[in-house]
Amino acid sequence: MRTPRLLLLAVSAALALSACARHTTADSGSPVDRPLASATPSVAPSVAPSVDPTAPVPPSASPTSPPSASPTSPPGATRAGLRPPVVTNGPRTGNKVALTFDADMTDSMLYNLTSGRVPSYANLKIIETLESRQLPATFFLTGKWAERYPDVTRRLAANPLFELGNHTYKHESFTPHCYHLPQIPPNRMTEDVAHTFRVIEPFGGHQTRYFRFPGGCYDDAALQALAPLGITVIQWDVVSGDPFATAAAPIVHAVLSQVRPGSIVVLHVTEGNAQFTDEALPPILDGLRARGLQPVTLSELLGH
Repeated sequence: MRTPRLLLLAVSAALALSACARHTTADSGSPVDRPLASATPSVAPSVAPSVDPTAPVPPSASPTSPPSASPTSPPGATRAGLRPPVVTNGPRTGNKVALTFDADMTDSMLYNLTSGRVPSYANLKIIETLESRQLPATFFLTGKWAERYPDVTRRLAANPLFELGNHTYKHESFTPHCYHLPQIPPNRMTEDVAHTFRVIEPFGGHQTRYFRFPGGCYDDAALQALAPLGITVIQWDVVSGDPFATAAAPIVHAVLSQVRPGSIVVLHVTEGNAQFTDEALPPILDGLRARGLQPVTLSELLGH
């Protein structure tokens, strides 16, 4: 009679261990118990990123640090399947729009400056117009532009109505065939953007974790490369067409014919290749006011 009782005890113990193992696996967050993250980038402003992208880069932390070492990096950003959020516009309710200004600087643009072919790639009249009207804006700086124009960068950083974003170090494309821009090697993508954060950080002001791809060109590989940096990718829904425009009127028409609540407008502060932007800006601002639209920073538009 002992043998059946011992057998029954052994079966009961095995069942208990099996149940415990299942409970432990569920509590530990095993991949089989968690939904897989989508590989498709977020394009909805209604879903806020898991970290405040407007938080400044802490001086003691490199943007290339692993997520656990940087308070501005979202938890698990390097886990397979996650990508930075990609935003093209803000909420379509209300009356807010964001004016964004790119500060490009390629090697060829720098050569144009040093050789005297182009007098300037910093359009101070744009800054003066925004300052005089006390209007907010977001500036996406390349590292080379900030190094070439440190005084202008300090001026932007010192204005509490302005905020700064990252536009790579020297405006190289992250995909092939992007507006004839030179292409950055894939193994340099992460460090290029991290280095730009380090270049901009000493200027202070309202720095963000917003990032804009040169030409707006990106693919899945580029998003994967930048996932560890805790960024939010900012695209746009209103193209001004100001680079290489031959007059101000087409820029004004392009903006005012497309803009609506929640819009992100892309403009350029690079006078040498966008020389009519300063002339177009006042009528654009007047047109926005006539439509009841209010310029705000990206942070305010996206609710960060």
